[in-house]
Amino acid sequence: MVIIPASEGLMGVLPNHAPVLTTLGFGELVIKKGEAEERFAIYGGVVDVRPTKVTILAELAESSFDIDMDAIEKARAEATELMAKGTAGLSEAQNAMIAQALRRAELASKIEVKMRGRTGGLRIMQQDTREAK
Repeated sequence: MVIIPASEGLMGVLPNHAPVLTTLGFGELVIKKGEAEERFAIYGGVVDVRPTKVTILAELAESSFDIDMDAIEKARAEATELMAKGTAGLSEAQNAMIAQALRRAELASKIEVKMRGRTGGLRIMQQDTREAK
């Protein structure tokens, strides 16, 4: 199963799903196969769902294993400081970049806290090595 942060909300995809092409929002992508699970922070893009395959083209994606809390906290502090100083003198593009940096930091932080709270550790997806019959 793949849980996709589509722009209209979360979308669960199981094998043999009907074809879908949609945009991605900011959110957590979860890939599950049996007991194995892997999570990613996704920051926009598109997803193409086919009955036997899901293709994700993300603008930016970060594995839950690669989340750096020090960098997240630094980015959050910088964005919060800039917003506190006031954004009146900044361009619309600069304001959008600050808001996006803050959203990314919040999402990555939320995923990191969720993963840290799991018992039994993380499970990494591995390719199925059983022979086809």
